[in-house]
Amino acid sequence: MPPRAPLFQLHDTALPGADFTRLWRRVRALGSERLRQTYQTTFWFDLGEPSNVVEEAILDLRPRVPVKGRLAGVEWWLSRMRTTDVQVDFHQDRDEKLALRGGPLVHPRFTSLLFMNRVRGGALAVTRAPPCEDNPSLAPDTDDFDLAAPRPNRFVCFRGDLTHGVLDAHNQIPDGKLPGTSRLRVTLVMNWWNQRPTDLPTFAEARVYRSLASRRHVGPAR
Repeated sequence: MPPRAPLFQLHDTALPGADFTRLWRRVRALGSERLRQTYQTTFWFDLGEPSNVVEEAILDLRPRVPVKGRLAGVEWWLSRMRTTDVQVDFHQDRDEKLALRGGPLVHPRFTSLLFMNRVRGGALAVTRAPPCEDNPSLAPDTDDFDLAAPRPNRFVCFRGDLTHGVLDAHNQIPDGKLPGTSRLRVTLVMNWWNQRPTDLPTFAEARVYRSLASRRHVGPAR
């Protein structure tokens, strides 16, 4: 039986070196700002005029996303966590606020990640199998995962309805906090949508993460 096609596309050296270095420097400048709310700090970008270095990078990465036709835009956020204390379960990306209000399940066209740094463990695991509530970290009942190790400037893109999660510092399914500590695993997460998710603010509307702003868009922080 021939091997199945991989579930994701992977591109190393996804951004020009100087552009990636600039982006990573500005992300590091955030320090601990909203670190505890990293997954709740999300933004909408309509693929028009960028207002920050992340959106400039998104425009550069757009040709690597295998979407034919028009997209409404990109939902993006920074995932920052330690692989000794993984903070996200296995899941499928969705219009979160719509789902919590009892609306239909709507997935992005594609999900993608740009890894910012190298860490111990912390591989991205992608599968077609659904999350399972009976397992640690809601891990699916399967061992059929495609894995991508964190490497600086590595871009991974996959279908938006696929299940995915983060492995721990030993590249195992997370099952509680591990002893010791590790450096932050930092990724830029981008969901590519046909329609804008519910109540998702733009970067300018949110007025946080101001160290990311393009110089001409810098304004007073809230």
